[in-house]
Amino acid sequence: VQLQASGGGLVQAGGSLRLSCLASGNIFSISDMGWYRQAPGKQRELVAVISSDGSTNYADFVKGRFTISRDNAKNTVYLQMNSLKPEDTAVYYCNADVLPYSGSYYYPHWGQGTQVTVSS
Repeated sequence: VQLQASGGGLVQAGGSLRLSCLASGNIFSISDMGWYRQAPGKQRELVAVISSDGSTNYADFVKGRFTISRDNAKNTVYLQMNSLKPEDTAVYYCNADVLPYSGSYYYPHWGQGTQVTVSS
């Protein structure tokens, strides 16, 4: 299973970016998909997660600014980021819990990360 994240970049404070993450490979089903971020010198933290039925959960620091969504037919998760702040600067990683063909358990998989830099 591979997760390919894209959409990061440099943006001014107050701007917007949309991240995408495509899951491919030996995939029978995906349960939760999510976005995490890691800033320099800090631990990786949850940004948002979405279940297969569309239920969402957000970290307090992005509520009202970020929106997570997914396209189950395309095995893709998105993160729309609005009103970006300099403190949102981090490497953003996507995550998916995948049930492989002929498998019995969902396993977590990570994307390679995409850099988001917000200038003040």
